[in-house]
Amino acid sequence: MNFRSALTVATFALACSTAVSAQEPRVHAFGPVAISPDGTRVVSLDSTDRGPDAKTSPSPSLVIRPVAGGHSVSIGCPTTAACTLASPVWSPDGARIAYLVRDTKSREFSIRTVRADGSAAQAWLSGYRGNLGALRWAPNGFSLGVLATANAHKDIGATQAGAALVGEISATLVQDVQRIAVVSAAGNLRYASPGDLFVYEYDWMPNGRGFAASAAHGNGDDNWWIARLYTIDGANQTAHEIAAPALQLNAPRVSPDGTTIAFISGIMSDFGSVGGDVYTVPVQGGAAIDVTPGMAASANSLGWVGRNDRLTFTALKGDKAALETVDLATKSIATEWSAPMAIGGDGSMRISLSRDGSIAALTLQDFEHAAEIYAGPVGKWTAITRDNAAIAPTVRATSVNWTNDGFSVQGWLLAPRALAPGKKYPMIVSIHGGPSAAYGPSFVGRGTTKDLIDRGYFVFEPNPRGSYGQGEKFTQANVKDFGYGDLRDILTGIDAVEKIAPIDDARLGVTGFSYGGYMTMWTVTQTHRFKAAAAGAGIANWQSYYGENGIDKWMIPFFGASVYDDPAVYAKSSPITFIKNVKTPTFVFVGERDVECPAPQSFEFWHALETLGVPTSLVVYQGEGHGIRQPAHTRDITQRTLAWFDRYLK
Repeated sequence: MNFRSALTVATFALACSTAVSAQEPRVHAFGPVAISPDGTRVVSLDSTDRGPDAKTSPSPSLVIRPVAGGHSVSIGCPTTAACTLASPVWSPDGARIAYLVRDTKSREFSIRTVRADGSAAQAWLSGYRGNLGALRWAPNGFSLGVLATANAHKDIGATQAGAALVGEISATLVQDVQRIAVVSAAGNLRYASPGDLFVYEYDWMPNGRGFAASAAHGNGDDNWWIARLYTIDGANQTAHEIAAPALQLNAPRVSPDGTTIAFISGIMSDFGSVGGDVYTVPVQGGAAIDVTPGMAASANSLGWVGRNDRLTFTALKGDKAALETVDLATKSIATEWSAPMAIGGDGSMRISLSRDGSIAALTLQDFEHAAEIYAGPVGKWTAITRDNAAIAPTVRATSVNWTNDGFSVQGWLLAPRALAPGKKYPMIVSIHGGPSAAYGPSFVGRGTTKDLIDRGYFVFEPNPRGSYGQGEKFTQANVKDFGYGDLRDILTGIDAVEKIAPIDDARLGVTGFSYGGYMTMWTVTQTHRFKAAAAGAGIANWQSYYGENGIDKWMIPFFGASVYDDPAVYAKSSPITFIKNVKTPTFVFVGERDVECPAPQSFEFWHALETLGVPTSLVVYQGEGHGIRQPAHTRDITQRTLAWFDRYLK
């Protein structure tokens, strides 16, 4: 195809294949991992990569494993129909496990339970039309809480593909409402939260009659950034606002005695990408207290573990994941465990803890080792699976640290396992989304990064200002300054990398998705150092973007005002403002129904490069949202990206 100028609505992978051998070991993935209250069993959702040519994603099975070793039990779909499983949770007494099932064809949900040994399956709810998520047992163990959206017009979340908007928009823009519902063993579902309040997260009150919730009125995709903390009377379906943090809140958790609610608050750019300080507020309402002020880390999940005077939370600290506790009286923080690894837990915490907090279960992985489940005493856990033991590492990873503009900055350098003496290599700089996010040490398996490494590229993953891992001051350092300080951090990081690795500075490429796509578009307007670029779901023009996207409320904390009140602050960080500087060949791609970074932004950038005679290509993936999910489409992105960089860097 002509890579100088191409616009394609892709529905299948093209032929510039990077086929992987059928003999290549396939990574076994572990979804949410939860330990039983007594610490003796672990339940997880397991699936195995179906290989490079799969047409659908793998379906997980529910697996129950004894911590001490022995026979495990695997539970699949309850019928012969294809399904997906989600949200496994232990009952308070550890006798049963509840989980969600979604029929792949009908899209209907059911709730099922099994005994701790996998026997005596029961259907608590069947045929729910809409969306269910965040399953949680009531404190008495006789009912289940769940987030329910009846007859939803789209899957919940702004990263999902948007519903079609045609006709009179004010009339057709239907607002789905996600509510707390309570489900009994008899199959009865009753809504417990108000019908006009979109609930994002919740926790049961210890008395089992109410909830704490982060919620907002109106558009669920958009209003997460202005969510407030509520207590909810489940019997009367009434809500009482008790806190309105200045920045986004996440993970409301009620203390065992029911007197205090803890939560994470900080500047956050996307639902699910969590980081900030830990706060507490009385359940009756009042001033929220930052119990981790000045912490040089970003909390990302938290919970109460049997005590009212101490909180447990996980955090990103520089290049390490950590498990921390904070004494609420003294605000002193103690590190229980820390390592340069990526961790995963039960969906409510990234580490799943037994009732008394002494035993934990989690997944651990890094760039060179695929995930396994670990369990045991906190900080002394051992692997209880070896499903990925035969998978050899595909990269060599190095944590790189440098300073710029008074900031200490960190990133990851990924290199091929074997290097030729005296040879210099091309390098791709991969910029993460967010901007409130961070690259962590996740195993490099199938995908674009692995294929770049296999083809002889180095890959540099910087965490510039605006990222998580060094506290709120660092995360907020790009406010009203998008593109400027973070690009300086990245360019200085490249200089640092070139001092320790055999990088050919004449063969640098840049790529990224979402905010990383924006930064890729921005970078090629600011420097000619890069010889090729690939921008996924980027933002070309912050001013036009404000009126096109479905989540404009995220922008106010970062820009300080709406585009209608301060257009200049948006224009100064827009790639389109400097578009005539671009000389770098740039591949652009986006989902057709992207709510977060709509396709017109990619069209605007591509059109400008077309007009200016800069080599470019634009691919729009049919039916996809911000999260591009169809395996054929993700393969196509990888293949096109590889071909683009090979064309200009090799």
